[in-house]
Amino acid sequence: MGNFGKMISDMRVVFRSGRTKGVEWRVAQLTALLKLLDDNTDNLCDALYKDLRKHKMESAIMEMNVTKNDIVLALNNIHNWMKPAQVDRDLINKTNSAYVRYEPMGVTLVVGAWNYPVQLIFLPLVGAIAAGNCCILKPSEMAANVATMVEELIPKYMDQECIKVVNGGIPETTALLTERFDLVFYTGNSSVARIVMAAAAKYLTPVVLELGGKSPVYIDTGADIEVVARRLLWGKYCNAGQTCIAPDYVMCSPETQEKLIEKVKDVLKEFFGENPKTSDSYGRIINERHFQRVKKLMEGATVAVGGEVDEGEKYIAPTVLRDCKLTDIVMQEEVFGPLMPIVTVRDHNEALNIINDREKPLAMYIFSNDKDVIRDLKEGTSSGSLLVNDTVVQAGLCTLPFGGVGNSGMGAYHGKFSFDAFSHKRAVMEKSLGMEAVNALRYPPYTDKKLSWIQWLTVKKPRRGGILGFFPFLILGALLAIFMKLLYPQKNMLSRWLWSE
Repeated sequence: MGNFGKMISDMRVVFRSGRTKGVEWRVAQLTALLKLLDDNTDNLCDALYKDLRKHKMESAIMEMNVTKNDIVLALNNIHNWMKPAQVDRDLINKTNSAYVRYEPMGVTLVVGAWNYPVQLIFLPLVGAIAAGNCCILKPSEMAANVATMVEELIPKYMDQECIKVVNGGIPETTALLTERFDLVFYTGNSSVARIVMAAAAKYLTPVVLELGGKSPVYIDTGADIEVVARRLLWGKYCNAGQTCIAPDYVMCSPETQEKLIEKVKDVLKEFFGENPKTSDSYGRIINERHFQRVKKLMEGATVAVGGEVDEGEKYIAPTVLRDCKLTDIVMQEEVFGPLMPIVTVRDHNEALNIINDREKPLAMYIFSNDKDVIRDLKEGTSSGSLLVNDTVVQAGLCTLPFGGVGNSGMGAYHGKFSFDAFSHKRAVMEKSLGMEAVNALRYPPYTDKKLSWIQWLTVKKPRRGGILGFFPFLILGALLAIFMKLLYPQKNMLSRWLWSE
């Protein structure tokens, strides 16, 4: 471990110099990051294969392209994002300038995760750069090949004084968290998130926590099972189920369960052939510890499809567990692997209650053509995201926020939301030193007459609908114009009467 305190102190000196605040630096660094990915796509995909046995297509779609699109979106919009946002003003502030200024937080820390080790380290970095911050990246040591590449590539392409990489395991992460940052961005599980949050609390450092949870699926009676099976299994078994927004468990009627299981067999054969173990489109569990954890989740469950394991290859077949009970071990924690438990329910109302009895999930999926069912589940539950009639793809739309709620996280990013996450929204009002007669309304000595004017100028009224609703604003505007004309530049009979007892 290096001297992290000095590293952060040096970065803070550079930040205070203003280097990162200008649009030129932000554009240059985003452009360099895009070039890093373009130049090293094949090498990064090779590293992903070594760490997770990800197919190049899966790496391209869910790691490289998602990150590149976010960079391009930021490059195309950074000038507009940085502009101050004007705000509405009441009558008494009509002549003042009032706006929100987006300012960088300072020196930030991004702690990445191993399941999507390219996306989950570089996407937050896009937000940090776009918002004008210095940033320390801590890739996950579990995806060792990608972490090594990130450490080698960042200094070759990026501003070495403003963007740094720290590799290592728990000791390095723990040491980093003892330091003072201006924002900490963590992707991982809720247990470690509590450690991160506790460390940040020492300095009251804001945090963004991207976590997970048991993301439920409800399949309504009457849904097209063949289409459901394809979309459901793709989202469940990509990256061998090691996706934070992967469908975690399925709820459906007993009849739908039977139809789904039969269709799953056909779709899995279509996706991965007779033996998924030999398919180059199916990944592996990241390490021995996680392999044993996922394997244990099958204990006591009834396997309907799959169930084969190979410890030497860290292989667990795409598996469906039928007739699961809420008390089963597989229903006690996030699966984060290729096991899909099915819980039978009477209807969507029972599914709704099951969802609400648990922690709020990162994602929720509904397969239905019934608008009433969709409405009831949408309005009656809470989750980080909600997707109807598909899985996982909501994360690829960078105009939607990605983030959890409650136990599944806090804060959101992707696209403009990444810029917002790494920005301080500073309230700014600018006034003239003139027109002091108006300001005198608030000065002592206080009188009923002054109060009545203050009430008239500042207290809001409910807006009435229709064209008549605009008349009071026109009248008030005209009166204010007359009032200001009379009071400025010098006091007159009206102002002397106004300030009199």
